[in-house]
Amino acid sequence: MIRCAAGGSKAALSCSRTDFGAHSSSWSLPLLLALVALVISLPGTACHQLRRDRLRLTIPRSHRVPLNISESEGVYKPGATGGPPGRTGGPQGRHVRSYNHLQGDIRRRKLFSFQKFFLRIDKNGRVNGTKSKDDPLSILEITSVDVGVVAIKGLNSNYYLAISRKGELYGAREFGIDCTLKERIEENGYNTYASAEWKNKKRQMFVGLNIHGRPVRGKRTRRKNTATHFLPIMA
Repeated sequence: MIRCAAGGSKAALSCSRTDFGAHSSSWSLPLLLALVALVISLPGTACHQLRRDRLRLTIPRSHRVPLNISESEGVYKPGATGGPPGRTGGPQGRHVRSYNHLQGDIRRRKLFSFQKFFLRIDKNGRVNGTKSKDDPLSILEITSVDVGVVAIKGLNSNYYLAISRKGELYGAREFGIDCTLKERIEENGYNTYASAEWKNKKRQMFVGLNIHGRPVRGKRTRRKNTATHFLPIMA
């Protein structure tokens, strides 16, 4: 009869010589060697796995050296994407609208309204719309004065497009706070221009032309109102 005992990190095989001699004829040598190897290897394997588990619990995942292939599969490799996530060359998250075109040199444009009028500033400082695409008073210079804030000046009239505190649209001879306008691209591809300084009951006041080409009072304008929508066209 064979009696075997394994405990802790050590294994011992204890066999009775008397019983072994009596039954030696019934056991083959290869079977005995396999049994001995199995008994010795089991405790060592269990301890090795226990040490691995303890190592996982004590070392933070972000600083851990991968212990197997499955852990290393998710390791970030900068060379694979060309840069950290969210930057140039890396995977992008939510699309961010660019306003870089609002900064830089003076842009010479015509503002073509949704109502089919070209916005113009005449030599007396009056603001209205014209159907003529050749009207020299409709040529405007758009200059960035801050991020997303512009000044619009009539090239031939030398008047700035302005919105007063009361929401009146007019041409100003000198540049002032009435002449600062927030330029924004709307969902339909048109631009809106709102006073950067004045509001009416916390509502923005916009540059607008009605269906007759006359200026709309700022207090009556809204962002979604197509009377305030303009398409910049190269002049």
